[in-house]
Amino acid sequence: MLRHHVKQLLRRLNLQESWVVFFVLGNVMLNFPFLKIFNQPTTIFGFPLMYLYFTIGWAVSIGVIYLFVTSRETDPFEQQHDDQEQL
Repeated sequence: MLRHHVKQLLRRLNLQESWVVFFVLGNVMLNFPFLKIFNQPTTIFGFPLMYLYFTIGWAVSIGVIYLFVTSRETDPFEQQHDDQEQL
C-alpha cells in the first residue's frame, strides 16, 4: 500500500510546473529576506545558523531533485505491463 502511495506521489512530481515552482522557491530562499533572517550570531550545537541554513537547504534540494529524477524514470517491466493492459 505504501508503494502505491509513493508511486502516486512520484507521478504527481512529474509535472513540469513542479520543476518551475521548486526552482523559483530555491531562488527566493537565496535572496535578501531569508539570508537576513538566518544571518544571526546565534549557534545551534556550535554551528552558525547561516551554515546550517545552507547545509539543510542543500540537502533538501538534493532530495527534491532525486524525487524528480526517480519520477521521470520508468521501469521497462511496468511500461510493458501498462501497454498490454491498454490492448
